[in-house]
Amino acid sequence: MTGGWRAMRADDLLAVVAIADAVHGEFTEPRAVYAERLALYPEGCRVFEVDGAVVGLLVTHPWHDGPVPKIGALLGALPEAANIYYFHDIALLPAARGTGAGAAATAFVLAQARAAGYREVRLVAVNGADSYWAAQGFDYAAPGSEGPYGAGSFLMRRAV
Repeated sequence: MTGGWRAMRADDLLAVVAIADAVHGEFTEPRAVYAERLALYPEGCRVFEVDGAVVGLLVTHPWHDGPVPKIGALLGALPEAANIYYFHDIALLPAARGTGAGAAATAFVLAQARAAGYREVRLVAVNGADSYWAAQGFDYAAPGSEGPYGAGSFLMRRAV
């Protein structure tokens, strides 16, 4: 296998949306969201390749200590008062699983947050991924509470 994480480009967006649709089910987002995040914070957007095919995506960006972005919502701009780093999205097709892509993405996100001076990374776990994120060192922000995307979602956080 050759490949790994690389910077996302605009010409990756078709593959990014197809991957998100395949992985996220009801929690998927439209192309406009990925295009906007790439335009607003390209250094936080990556794709995972295996043998030249895009099989994973990662979208992260600075955020604030308030509610996380709603699914499908455009931001318009990143918040000026950003004080956390937001792990907006990761999706991996089966071809990327078992390659260490998830652990490498987490390490990248923590390094990005640390380099930018943030003390915390937050994410919303969906589709049963909360146990994976707990194993990666994330804690439930509100244990026992439904997350911001409704049933089956959990707001999680990790100190940097």
